Amino acid sequence: MNDSEGVPQGSQGTGLAPMVMSSKDWDDLQGAVALLENPGLVARLSDVLGKPIDIVLDKLPAGASSTIDGATRRALRAALSLALSTLSTSRRGKARDRFHRVAAGAAGAAGGAFGLASLAVELPMTTTIILRSVADVARSEGEDLRSIETRLACLEVFALGGRTAADDAAESGYFAVRTALAQAVNEAARYLSRRTTVEKGAPVIARLVAGIASRFNTVVAEKIVAQGVPVIGAIGGAAVNVAFARHFQSMARGHFVVRRLERTYGEAVIREHYDRIARGENPLQEVRS
Repeated sequence: MNDSEGVPQGSQGTGLAPMVMSSKDWDDLQGAVALLENPGLVARLSDVLGKPIDIVLDKLPAGASSTIDGATRRALRAALSLALSTLSTSRRGKARDRFHRVAAGAAGAAGGAFGLASLAVELPMTTTIILRSVADVARSEGEDLRSIETRLACLEVFALGGRTAADDAAESGYFAVRTALAQAVNEAARYLSRRTTVEKGAPVIARLVAGIASRFNTVVAEKIVAQGVPVIGAIGGAAVNVAFARHFQSMARGHFVVRRLERTYGEAVIREHYDRIARGENPLQEVRS
């Protein structure tokens, strides 16, 4: 059997003849859908704590939402500065997921020991470590880290796997999040392509950070509640942070697999197949019928 036999066809959207997706690419797309549509951070945290947890914002102390929002925006601005200046483009080979999880765990030890009070210090450190891991995943999937678009795509990962109060089931999907952020990402890319530094308070950047923060806040709140479980301590805080890092590594892998396949087969083709897989349909049956 040919490696691509029976796999749905697509085109590059360039007027070329249709292409057949290889079996590996088809499997990669299915894996990406599984990662992006079932992020499961709460399940990961439940495993870490050894018991089921129902994490909701109203379990946080009064004023915590404002604290989390301020901390996430500062962390994302710091991550953006990092993304525009010091992401390494020289590494080769597989992404070093375990190395970055260990580093995130070390940063999270303080969170377990001091809880919400440590957020202003711990979250920017953890976010920076995770961004480096996300960039490592991007590079391993063929992205050019010298590109402004790629660097913003790395930042975009922090919006994946989180929800806002206004979301319904349809609006929280992967492509819905990308669509919601598309205008802010495109405006930021145009703005940054003309500058070597980011002006503090630039409206274009503020809109991008706000859009990502609205979803990142939810995931951070889940992390903070988990770290606030009595007697979790520094060791438990480190474990929670490892789960937090693993969550975004999974989001990054799915995100950059989809982007890699879009570069090969075209965005419309991959979107169509992605949506059908997410709905539980099997396009392979149509090819074989």
